Amino acid sequence: MAHKRNERTGYDSYTRDEFDNPPAGPMGVHRGTRSLASRTMPYFVVLLIAVLLGFLAWALLSGAASNIRMPWTAASSSTASSSASSSSASSSASDTSSSSTSASDTESSSASSSPSSSSPSSSSSSSTSEAVNKSTSVRVINGTSVAGYAAKQKTVLNNAGFTNVVAANPTGSLPTASVVWYQNETDKATAEAVASSLGISTVTQMTSVAAPVVAVLMQ
Repeated sequence: MAHKRNERTGYDSYTRDEFDNPPAGPMGVHRGTRSLASRTMPYFVVLLIAVLLGFLAWALLSGAASNIRMPWTAASSSTASSSASSSSASSSASDTSSSSTSASDTESSSASSSPSSSSPSSSSSSSTSEAVNKSTSVRVINGTSVAGYAAKQKTVLNNAGFTNVVAANPTGSLPTASVVWYQNETDKATAEAVASSLGISTVTQMTSVAAPVVAVLMQ
């Protein structure tokens, strides 16, 4: 390469070539001129973030954040509502089932109690079969030494409503105290009524007596 020394500067002078005449504008690692939008974009982004943070802080402090509805919040609310509806429907069904069960239990208890309700009628019929029959044959035996005492007590029974009364004297062994005997259980109520009319406290069943009801007077 040709060169010569510059007398004024004292440096060697070289012949200029293409490297000494670069094109206009930045070259290599130098950046070109940016547009206004690209230069202002970072400031706009920072400003937007600051506004969003300020709004969020205001919403949290004022309680307005609870009124903000997000799409996922609405979905969860609808799911909760459907779950509540399902729960209400199932509880209503269980209440209906419980009511039906209670009604059936009531009917069953009524059905089971019906036999017991028929018991008064059966006891009533039993009482009727054992009621006092004042037309039953009653024999009054005088076991005392008082003449005519059996006839006198016969009159007492007639006045009490007994219509088939016979006064008689004893023919066999006598008890030690006054007693009213009856043959069958159906005659027991009549025998007790005879004993009450004559003031006798002992009433005993004896199947071998000569009449359905026999009153033995010993005093």
